[in-house]
Amino acid sequence: MKKTTYLLYVVGAIQIILGLFYLFAPDFFLKSIGHSVPPADLKYPLAMLASRFIAYGIAFIVIAKDPLKHVLWIWFMVLIQLIDLGGGIYYTLTGVVNIKDSGFPMFNASWITILLLLWMPKKNKS
Repeated sequence: MKKTTYLLYVVGAIQIILGLFYLFAPDFFLKSIGHSVPPADLKYPLAMLASRFIAYGIAFIVIAKDPLKHVLWIWFMVLIQLIDLGGGIYYTLTGVVNIKDSGFPMFNASWITILLLLWMPKKNKS
């Protein structure tokens, strides 16, 4: 269970970091990962997105202390990562973003999904 706990801490930290960038430095962050600087009116929806990243990240830090008790939340993160991956594949294949901008986030969504599924806590059958 230790590896699951460490994974949940890492995933939680990634979520918090993403949230902080989207909240406090969206122009810098998006530009640094190859995307356009968003128009000013998109800053509010990005702040709403940031709140979810930060809240889910904090939740994962809590969840890491007792993963078995919070398996549903881990499944929700798998769902989030699969939607992220699907969006990345779709927008890359349709030419909206190029693979150099979508490759790293899709890689992250893939490894997070795979490890969460492989290391999903299971109840002991006694």
